[in-house]
Amino acid sequence: MVCLSTASALISSLISDKLDSKTNMAEVAPAPAAAPAKVAKKKTSRPKKVGPSLSELIVKSVAASKERSGVSAAALKKALAAGGYDVDKNKARVNTVIKGLLTKGTLFHTKGTGAAGSFKVNKTSESTKPKKSEPTVFLLF
Repeated sequence: MVCLSTASALISSLISDKLDSKTNMAEVAPAPAAAPAKVAKKKTSRPKKVGPSLSELIVKSVAASKERSGVSAAALKKALAAGGYDVDKNKARVNTVIKGLLTKGTLFHTKGTGAAGSFKVNKTSESTKPKKSEPTVFLLF
């Protein structure tokens, strides 16, 4: 009998300890693990391209041509490729720059539409820039 009473006392004490530890755990919740702070990545800036822009290259190659009917788009792309520009990789960029130069008035069409056809440098756009006139000063004596 002594064994049974000590065993029941031991079991009851274990049960009460477990109940106490569960209630203590419920009362004191463990702190959630802190989320690791996001490290801001440094943006790597591309190095500035050295040399003339594509529009300058196009205007120079069209101006250098002595053809009466202008330079065709295909010949222009060949001239850019000969100058070291990767035309196959940048086809869309070449076409958009040509269209931009047409809308600005730097180039004009002799044949074709859009970025196709033949082009010449527009001489009138360079010479017809409005010049600032000096203000007239009247001297009264």
